[in-house]
Amino acid sequence: MSAPHLLASGSGDEFEAPGLEIFHWGPLFPDGPSWLHWLTKPTLIVALAGLIAIVFAWRAFAGAQLVPRGMQNVGEVAYLFVRDQVARPMLGRDGDRWMPFLFSTFFFILFMNWMGVVPVLYLPVNSHIAFPIVFAIAVYVMMLFLGIKHQGLVGYFKNMMFPPGLPKPLYVILAPIELLSNLILRPFTHSVRLFANMFAGHLLLAFFASVAYWFLVEKLTVLGAGVGIVGFVMTIVMTAFELFIQALQAFIFTLLAASYIQSGLHADH
Repeated sequence: MSAPHLLASGSGDEFEAPGLEIFHWGPLFPDGPSWLHWLTKPTLIVALAGLIAIVFAWRAFAGAQLVPRGMQNVGEVAYLFVRDQVARPMLGRDGDRWMPFLFSTFFFILFMNWMGVVPVLYLPVNSHIAFPIVFAIAVYVMMLFLGIKHQGLVGYFKNMMFPPGLPKPLYVILAPIELLSNLILRPFTHSVRLFANMFAGHLLLAFFASVAYWFLVEKLTVLGAGVGIVGFVMTIVMTAFELFIQALQAFIFTLLAASYIQSGLHADH
């Protein structure tokens, strides 16, 4: 991360932990024409992550050989991981049919998350709530469309709100809970889970990196050097941990997307 974004206090006399300002990015060309103001660091990273995902898939699967080599090896391992850990467990016989969507979703989100530890970029785009919301809404609309298409409008809501085999008086309580859970809480929790983990992880990385920078560069003293070294070590440790969390959250988001697709294709109960 660049020093201005690591130190909330700039070059003041007292250390200040970085705050929400590290997530605020204006236009890349503020003095340019107004129609170009949409081009910010987050939108640039989204485009870059999408391009990387496309190039990865193209290099891995275009002109595939019977005996895989190089990038095709990596692509096939990645494909088998998504298929065997997400698609088939969640969707069963429909899993292979949904692999293009699930494979693309996993790696698109993964590459966006990993941008949080790439030098110069240092921003997991999903730490901006707007992006996870868009992804969650896309899955949510798909779930509703598939549910109504395969179960019918009445059948979909009936299967959702009135699971069979329960005492009828219980439906008075259960039906509104199921409706609330499926129509409101699902897209909310789907997006917030990804956002909260990326937001918190980025803030922690910025904090430890700013501690290291402040006590080892800005205000180097004998006593402060120890604190700075701790900050430096923790930055490395947290970076490794964040790489794992970023991959895990991409996996969980894709797993839940597959689960919601399955609930649209077939009744949950």
